[in-house]
Amino acid sequence: MQTIINFFEDSVSRFGENIYMWEKEEDAYTGTTYNEIRNQVYRFATGLLSLGIQKGDRLALLAEGRNLWMISELGILYTGAINVPLSIKLAEPEEIKFRIDHSGSRMVIVSGQQLKKIRPIKGQLRTLEKIILLDPESDLQPDEIFVEELMKNGDRWLSEHENGLKERIRTIKEDDYANISYTSGTTADPKGIILTHKNYVTNVNQAYTLLDIPPYYRNLLILPWDHSFAHTAGLYSLMGKGASIASVQIGNTAIETLKNIPVNIKEIKPHMLFSVPALAKNFRKNIEKGISAKGKFAEKLFRHALKMAYSYNKEGYNKGRGLQKLKKPLLALYDKILFSKIRENFGGELEYFIGGGALLDIELQRFFYALGIPMYQGYGLSEAAPIISSNSPKKHKLGSSGFLVTPLELKILDENGNSLSVGEKGEIVVKGDNVMAGYWKNEEATRETLKDGWLYTGDMGYMDKDGFLFVLGRFKSLLISDDGEKYSPEGIEEAFTDQSPIIEQCMLYNNQNPYTVALVYPNKETLKKYLAGKDTAGEETGKEALKLIEQELREYRTGGKYGDMFPQRWLPAAVGILSEGFTEENHLMNSTMKIIRGKITEKYQGLIDYLYTSEAKSITHPENLKSIQKLFE
Repeated sequence: MQTIINFFEDSVSRFGENIYMWEKEEDAYTGTTYNEIRNQVYRFATGLLSLGIQKGDRLALLAEGRNLWMISELGILYTGAINVPLSIKLAEPEEIKFRIDHSGSRMVIVSGQQLKKIRPIKGQLRTLEKIILLDPESDLQPDEIFVEELMKNGDRWLSEHENGLKERIRTIKEDDYANISYTSGTTADPKGIILTHKNYVTNVNQAYTLLDIPPYYRNLLILPWDHSFAHTAGLYSLMGKGASIASVQIGNTAIETLKNIPVNIKEIKPHMLFSVPALAKNFRKNIEKGISAKGKFAEKLFRHALKMAYSYNKEGYNKGRGLQKLKKPLLALYDKILFSKIRENFGGELEYFIGGGALLDIELQRFFYALGIPMYQGYGLSEAAPIISSNSPKKHKLGSSGFLVTPLELKILDENGNSLSVGEKGEIVVKGDNVMAGYWKNEEATRETLKDGWLYTGDMGYMDKDGFLFVLGRFKSLLISDDGEKYSPEGIEEAFTDQSPIIEQCMLYNNQNPYTVALVYPNKETLKKYLAGKDTAGEETGKEALKLIEQELREYRTGGKYGDMFPQRWLPAAVGILSEGFTEENHLMNSTMKIIRGKITEKYQGLIDYLYTSEAKSITHPENLKSIQKLFE
């Protein structure tokens, strides 16, 4: 029977003395074995049983990734209850309140840093009975219990109910619900994705058809643990192979925790890492900054080495063919003197990244592939637990979203629901035991998304002749030109921000208009650096800055460096400069670092309308000059 409990117990029986979890609380990482984690899970589960938790109850989990996160989830599942993992990036009280109320969670398991989000609203939470604290608090309140006390209660309960936990476990079936994972809710109320025990175990076994994970592998899990990608591909996939997971050392603030990542990478020396585009870009920026600091010669040599590696590697699966073989000795030298030094910053043992969360620009994929630490793009949805396809060391093609996991059925459908042939673009639709049970308390959304067991992803893509899936973007994000042609803006936006040091963020817009327009947030520091040698002042400086941005965008026009990347008609004909970026704080970006198009469009509708006037065709139009001036204030 495919329950997470059986899956974990099987791993403990085979890898009991292997380290499962690494955690750093003070000066060094300490490891905890599979056997030790299981003992703590039993104590946590019996502690919940002592509080009267019943099969099917919901408990919310709001905490940073650490040993107790996993112990909490497994402890919940061992009682037959359902975990409702919440993102630590949720900041608004209403966002947290909605999820706890909607799921009907009886208890919330919370870390010390997150407790301040729960205490002010707990009186408004209709179903909340108790708060379980993962960290000691000096002012423990009557409806709160510290985890150590919970476990002691569990020990006492077990002494009085010797077979109590075993009896509860026997009632748990593979189709029982394991998690309710909420979407970000960027356009409407968040939807609670119901994933069963079977969904998770199936998806992990599907992932193994693409990826080998030896028991000695270590992974520093730098993505939020509630994130479905990190959750399945990290916590459970490594569990099933006897490998180990390390958590990032938790700082006193979120910024401090982020700063611990590069240090922790060197300490743990991971063999694989999971990444999303935002992280990939940060890694690249830091690498290039380090090379630049070594001087002009080092920078020129690095660029030449990259160019040669790109031409040798091609799309990965076809690297080193024909005359390209002649470059191998020189590339080996570049690897020794340049690329291997960069890999040391990732611990020296990193073999590859797996990238997910959103489309990763092919140029970024080529960059990391050249360094000898490929970032293999994958694709999935939380509704599919989440892995649908991925590139891997065994089988990869840069630019694609990889090969399908097996067993999984996939169709590409047109607007009328007809299956399309290889190479034809349409909606990606999948069917398998990893597909969710539905949305919690939302029958309408379930009916729209699940039809005869098929999951309608809402993503546009196609299969190529070699069996690789290419994902082109969300249908809801597609732009529509005045002749009705639909196209995805995401690849273009990614290219602009990844390939231009001046463009920090970008959103394209076209809703059946004569041409596309762009909202651009520039990188202020880089612009200042570029303008440092210019003998200008006031408005002239602003004009120079705008011309630099225009020059970067012109590289995508015919004759430019990237002139053949995109159809010319999709490129922006007018640009609006923003003086403020898209962030989680201003609600223009969600917790997975994706821009929220609807809210951006709403906020900047006036500027978008102006960009369709003749005056706005010139990048030095008055609105842009005002924004640039504000940016430099």
